[in-house]
Amino acid sequence: MGLLNELEEVFIETNGIKLHTIIIGSGEPLILLHGFPEFWYCWSKVIPLLKNDFKLITPDMRGYNLSDKPKEVESYKVEILIEDIKGLSEKLKLGKFNLAGHDWGGVVAWIFAEKYPELLKKLIILNAPHHIIFQQKLRTDKEQQKASFYIFEFLKPNGEKFIIEDDYNWLKKTVFTKDFSETDKEKYIKAWSQPGAILGGVNYYRANINFKEWKGIINVPTLVLWGMKDLALKPQLLEGLSNYVKDLRIIRHEKSSHWITHDAPEFVSSKIREFLQS
Repeated sequence: MGLLNELEEVFIETNGIKLHTIIIGSGEPLILLHGFPEFWYCWSKVIPLLKNDFKLITPDMRGYNLSDKPKEVESYKVEILIEDIKGLSEKLKLGKFNLAGHDWGGVVAWIFAEKYPELLKKLIILNAPHHIIFQQKLRTDKEQQKASFYIFEFLKPNGEKFIIEDDYNWLKKTVFTKDFSETDKEKYIKAWSQPGAILGGVNYYRANINFKEWKGIINVPTLVLWGMKDLALKPQLLEGLSNYVKDLRIIRHEKSSHWITHDAPEFVSSKIREFLQS
């Protein structure tokens, strides 16, 4: 409980909503974005390892846990999501900052870096596909199509129902690896149980079916960390990444699943520190 006592917990108004945000540490600012179906706590094992080197800003993204959850699908378009992060940085007067994102947080981070490279020092992506490559693989790669079955389910009317059924049984089996403690599991179930939270997360998929208006060119120094045992995002999503990212480092972790911040927090934190301090 020591870490939880050190955390500053605030609600920050940005882009017409309030984001529940955790702040800790001092030094260069680093915003940490979670993915689906997570919340700020996905970084809880990494935060203690980085808080002495960086000012960590870790929001619940819109639609999740204690942040506001607009009901309209259109409110989750990526063009809106990146403005949430821009507004967060402006409210906290961060100036130029570092940005890290896992899963959907990583997709938002990719696109933020494409639109606002002048706001970023460095970019860190953890098991999150580059938006243009992912679109290509969903059209052409049978293995990725099979791994992404849940996305196609989400796009159906009431498609979120199967992940709520049987006390979140599908989510529990999908998310909870051996590295999740009973406390971790309780916190996740509590976050999923917040009114509107599951639908908010699913709306990220429904609002962002294509990324035609984006070119995918990233001009920010970028580190990609990838757990190679990811069942949802196949390693071939790394193919061709250097065609879009000018200054790119890719580091693979052979034993980690998609949930790399839980499976390998020491690896994640050490690679982030090395990258940001180099």
